[in-house]
This record gives sequence, structure tokens and C-alpha cells, in this order.
Amino acid sequence: MESIALAALLGLVEGLTEFVPVSSTGHLILLVDILGFQGPPGKVFEIVIQLGAILAVCWVYRAKLLGVLLGLPHQPRARRFALLVLLAFLPAAVIGALAHGFIKGVLFSPWVVAVSLIAGGLAILAIERAVVDGPAREPNVDQLRYGTALKIGFFQTLAMVPGVSRSGATIMGARLLGVDRPTAAEFSFVLAIPTMLGATVFDLYRSRAALDTDGALVIAVGFGVAFLAGLLVVRRLVAFVARHGFAPFAWYRIAVGTAMLSLLVVR
Repeated sequence: MESIALAALLGLVEGLTEFVPVSSTGHLILLVDILGFQGPPGKVFEIVIQLGAILAVCWVYRAKLLGVLLGLPHQPRARRFALLVLLAFLPAAVIGALAHGFIKGVLFSPWVVAVSLIAGGLAILAIERAVVDGPAREPNVDQLRYGTALKIGFFQTLAMVPGVSRSGATIMGARLLGVDRPTAAEFSFVLAIPTMLGATVFDLYRSRAALDTDGALVIAVGFGVAFLAGLLVVRRLVAFVARHGFAPFAWYRIAVGTAMLSLLVVR
């Protein structure tokens, strides 16, 4: 029962943090370290619960995604949207595959996460102050330029450092490129689908020797809770950031990173 309760907690954290700029991977690393969670070997639990968050964003945007898939053969708008997502996905796909071993072996540390949370929070505050919304050059996801999409993809590669946040890197990168807050958040959601799915499949393949039925209930609980929490965030976040901006997430990052650094120093 303790393992199931911890799995539910970690699934909740994954779903709540995956699509906001606070780093879901960083939170999971910190919590697993603090709680001493012993999931299935090979980090399979942490990998699979990301699928729950992926399914949440797919469900929320199911009409748009289905329309794009069905329209690819004969609709230029659908093909353009698919190309935008592909361009933004490519940098992370290439660099992630080449640097996967180094990232997992060297950077997955509570110290790295804590420092990245603080540094990322300060960066968000600086960007929010520097970028003032005027008339949107690219007022919705469908009207993004190809060059903008590719540049957002390169910003996304910064999130390979745990604690930086994939959504934080893509949203703040988009903001620096002149994209308004709601459009930046929505494109980050859509870009999460191929990026997270690709990373999850790659990690599962590398961990295939550890895959078995042991811990299936723990994984299922974490997966389900991550899906439900992800639904809540994806449906509410765009309206929240349009009203409040990203500064609340920045201060949260700084507080969590500072608390974690304090714990690491004294223990």
C-alpha cells in the first residue's frame, strides 16, 4: 500500500508539472531521492508515467490532431502544421539520441536539478520583464513561421538538463521570439506529443531487459493519476497564463530549488 500511495503521489506530480515551466523530471528526481521510492528496475516507472501525461494532451487536442491526420493527403494547412511540429521536434530528436548516455549518467542529480530550478526561475522573471506583448506577429499556432518553430525546437534541447523544464524552455524561447503567451503554451503542448513519446519509447527500448509484470499495479496507478492530473493542467493553463503570466511559476521554482539546496547541504 505504501508503494501504491507513493506511485499515486509521483503520478500526480508528473501530471501537474509536465506542462508547466517547473520541470517534471526535476520534481521526480527530487521526490524519488527524498522519499526513497523503489519502483521497478531500470526507471521503468518514471518512464511509463510520462505516457499518462502524453495521453492527456492527446485527449484534449484530439479533434485538432485527428483533423491534421485526416487532412495530410489533401489539406495544405494540415501539412503545414505537421511540418511545423516536425521542425520543432528534430533538434531534440537528434541531439537527445546522441547525448542520451551522458545526460542520464551525469546530469540526473539532485544538485543539478536544484541549481537548474533556481536559474530557470530567474530566467523566466527576466524574460517576463523584458518581453512586452504588442500586436502578435504570430497570433496562433497555425500561423507560426517555419523558422520560429525550428528555433523553438533548439530552445527545447536546453531541457535535456534536468530541472530546466521542457515546457519552460519551449514557452520562454517562443516568448523571446515574439510569440504571445497563449500561443507559446499551446505550441508547447502540441510539441510535447512527439518529443515525450519519442523519449519514452527510446527509454523503454533501452530498458527493455527490465520490463516484466512485477510492479504492474504500481505503474498502472502512477499512469492513471498522471493522465488525470495532466488533463486538469492542459485544460486550465492557457487561461491561467493569459491572466497571470509565468512569474508565479518562476517564484515557485526559486523556492523549491532553494529548499532542495538547503536539504542537500545539511544532510
